Amino acid sequence: MKQPSKVAKSASAASKPDARLPAKDLAQVRAIAAKAHVPTSSRRKELLFSGAHAAAATKAMAKQLRRDLYRADLSAVVSKSIGETEEKLKRVFTRAEASGAILMFDEADALFGKRSEVKDSHDRYSNIEIGYLLQQIKQHDGLVVFVSKPRPALSMPLRRRISVYDFPPR
Repeated sequence: MKQPSKVAKSASAASKPDARLPAKDLAQVRAIAAKAHVPTSSRRKELLFSGAHAAAATKAMAKQLRRDLYRADLSAVVSKSIGETEEKLKRVFTRAEASGAILMFDEADALFGKRSEVKDSHDRYSNIEIGYLLQQIKQHDGLVVFVSKPRPALSMPLRRRISVYDFPPR
């Protein structure tokens, strides 16, 4: 079994040097961070950043909010063994919540594809894993940012739940 540090790690330790954000993107990050900082029950805690500067915008938002940023490596989280993916996701969320960090899921377009019709046992467990991820996000107290270069097509329930931002803005 892999250690949690291989599944989620501090983004500053796990990534290349930051790309410099254009002024428009930085202004948008500041506005999002200001909304995220307001402690109301109506604020959304699930964000989707898409575009070429999405990862840099997530790092800038963490810096703006003075929070650590944990990047969840989806290739290390997803496992072929039944139940292992859920256990790894639980560890990722527990670690991020304990430290008050912002949790970043990179390459989210892979996550937000259409949930497949169940044709075999692999499809069934894939849908269960996505459902478990969405449940963990709902229970999580901190911010969760999904990052994707192409803007994924979201289902209607996800559109109501996730705030979407483009970097650079459309």
